[in-house]
Amino acid sequence: MSRAQPELQARLEALEMKAAFAEDLLDQLNLTIYRQQQTIDQLLRAVQDLRQQQPEGGGQAVRSLRDELPPHY
Repeated sequence: MSRAQPELQARLEALEMKAAFAEDLLDQLNLTIYRQQQTIDQLLRAVQDLRQQQPEGGGQAVRSLRDELPPHY
């Protein structure tokens, strides 16, 4: 049984390493999801602000295309 002991110890250490790497990866993925949710929330607020700035009536006011063109130099 003394031969099996080092093998079991090596297998246990390998499993512990895999578990540690999996835990680290999970932490990284959680942080990524958290940051993505922050970005989504920020974008939703920006869209809401833009909708509030849009004129009533859905922006159906007639505009000249010249008003939309950038200045030419």
